[in-house]
Amino acid sequence: MPQSDDECPAVLQGQLARDDPHPARPRLRRRTGAWWTLAAGLAALVVGVALPQGLLIATGLVLAGIGVQLFDARSEAAGGRPGRPSG
Repeated sequence: MPQSDDECPAVLQGQLARDDPHPARPRLRRRTGAWWTLAAGLAALVVGVALPQGLLIATGLVLAGIGVQLFDARSEAAGGRPGRPSG
């Protein structure tokens, strides 16, 4: 089998890393606030349904919606705050 003219993969990987305009990988965000908001919203919703309280049901729905919105990765990728159009 003929030997190829390509450089070794480690050298090529080093060159790609130097040429990359985004050298650092983005940090993963911890979503503990989103989990707590979602859990509080669902708890309020369940309690509001168990004790027929419309205000508690509405609060649970709103908190659950906010918690789910905090999980949305598309708004983070756009560079803006969640729910805000960028531009």
